[in-house]
Amino acid sequence: MEKKLQLEPPGLVARRAVPARIARIRGMTLIEILVVLTLIGIVMGIVGGNYLGQGEKAKAKAARIEIEQIGQTLDLFKLEIGRYPTTQEGLQALITAPSGVPNWNGPYWKKNTLPKDPWTNDYMYASPGQHGAYDLWSYGADGKEGGDATNKDITSWE
Repeated sequence: MEKKLQLEPPGLVARRAVPARIARIRGMTLIEILVVLTLIGIVMGIVGGNYLGQGEKAKAKAARIEIEQIGQTLDLFKLEIGRYPTTQEGLQALITAPSGVPNWNGPYWKKNTLPKDPWTNDYMYASPGQHGAYDLWSYGADGKEGGDATNKDITSWE
C-alpha cells in the first residue's frame, strides 16, 4: 500500500519553517534601544565637549585676521594721505572722505560699511594710539574691556 503524501496549507508550512531564534531577532527590546541611545549620548557628549570651545576660538582668530586687514588698509590710507585717520575721523575715513583731506583716493575698504567684529560689535580705533601710531581692537566675546579666555580683548599691538 502506498502512503499518501499529505500536503499542508502553505501558510502553515511557512510558520513551522521559521526557527524560534530567528523570530527573536525581528526586533529590539525597549531596554536595548535605551542602552544604544545612552551610548550615543555619551559619545556625543565627549566629542561635543571637545569642540564646544572651538567656535569662540575661531571667532577670536577671525577678529585677529580682520584687525590685520584693517591695519593694512590704514597703512594704505597713510601712504596716500600722509597720516592715519584721527580718532574723530575713525575707521569711517576708510569709506568716505574726511573733510579737509584733498588727496583722499578711496574708498580704501572694499565694502560700503565698516566691518564688525565676529560678535557683531564695532572695532575700536584710536589715533594716535597708546601702543603705536594707532590702536585697533575688539573687546572680544563679552563686549567689555579686559577679560580672559574667550572674553579676552583682541588688539593690534599684541
